[in-house]
Amino acid sequence: MLEDKSLVWVECTKVNGKTIKTKERVVTEIGLSILINEKQLAVAMITPTLEKEFVVGYLFGQRVIQRITDISSINIENNIANVTLHQIKHSGKDLPIIHSNFRVHREDIVEGVKAILKSKIFAETQAVHSAGLFKQGTEIICIAEDIGRHNALDKVIGYGLLKGIDFANTFVTSTGRQPVEMVLRCGNANIPIIATKGVPTTLAVKIAQTIGFTIVGLVRKEGMTVYSNSVRMIELR
Repeated sequence: MLEDKSLVWVECTKVNGKTIKTKERVVTEIGLSILINEKQLAVAMITPTLEKEFVVGYLFGQRVIQRITDISSINIENNIANVTLHQIKHSGKDLPIIHSNFRVHREDIVEGVKAILKSKIFAETQAVHSAGLFKQGTEIICIAEDIGRHNALDKVIGYGLLKGIDFANTFVTSTGRQPVEMVLRCGNANIPIIATKGVPTTLAVKIAQTIGFTIVGLVRKEGMTVYSNSVRMIELR
């Protein structure tokens, strides 16, 4: 979860019938420069937690790396991530195909979404997204928070890569809507399922159907909507 460095006090003025000058904690946003073999690749705007995991997940999601062993070293200091790769490979841009027989129960999905909605930081600031990586039965592998839903997903994928997790036997949960970039990130990692209280876009559903990926949206205790590949839901087989 978010650490103290992810929140800072700022002066503000509340207007609610009367004007009050006060202070509130807000989520920290930094620009993290990512250098590959001393050449700048990107500047990512992130919440400063799990920075190493984010960098690994980001590089994997962008297909800069294909596996964790492609990385020789990572050094993060002063908002600069210096990454040394053994060899820079130019991966193809073909759509990934999910290779997994993993299936989940409806209750697993509900509990997985519930787990990422317990953020005290969100309750205080209303300013972060969460993502979680789970094994069967909602065993938590990693939960991460960030100002961006893509960043939060990159962090949990990066964590999984660093820990050698077999993504084919996992599912992720995420907050907010699910555009195609979220589907492709999961597809690249061979994660077969994503679930959210939000909804996907039309292109996300189309790509998910093509690659064998399952999107579960509008997750509530009383129900949910499966937008693609419902065969991965045990109750729907």
